[in-house]
Amino acid sequence: MSAASDLRLAHGLRVLVHAVDPARRDALLALVRDWGHQSVDALGAADVVLCDGDGPGNPNRPVLALGGLDTDQAGWLPRDAPAVQIHAALGALAAGLTVRSQSDPDLGFGAMPEHSLQGLLTPREMEVLDAVGDGLTNKMIARRLDISLHTVKFHVESLFRKLGVRTRTEALAKAHERLRNILEL
Repeated sequence: MSAASDLRLAHGLRVLVHAVDPARRDALLALVRDWGHQSVDALGAADVVLCDGDGPGNPNRPVLALGGLDTDQAGWLPRDAPAVQIHAALGALAAGLTVRSQSDPDLGFGAMPEHSLQGLLTPREMEVLDAVGDGLTNKMIARRLDISLHTVKFHVESLFRKLGVRTRTEALAKAHERLRNILEL
């Protein structure tokens, strides 16, 4: 972390709050100010972005999404996350960390009892998994496969459900594990 980052954390962050609902926006702005941070209206002036729901696409700033489905954000917490978690997450994002909620360890899907990935996953899901392995974001996958962002999110969720995982990293690890087991048979 740079000296400038240390100074911003010590004296408060510049936070851009993005919320469609005016009442929710006002509530989040009040929290930001109560914590001693400065609310800003321009993305270029922000250290971090706090979004109610899915965040803006590729803002070049760390985004904390409250709720929503966009897994491309640096930070994600449930929409009803306590204020103390939101505050801690903003500081962590400003320090360059990634934030994900672990509020319910049983939120993942159960794995389907199938040994072959080709028997378990559709050809399109295999393409999406390959793109995830290449480190592509959902938007980049949509462009590569010429499908909508919504369709990519659907396929990623389906991969998670079929493999019994909650993250992209877990999906890749599980796929590699299954392939290793198949090769050993």
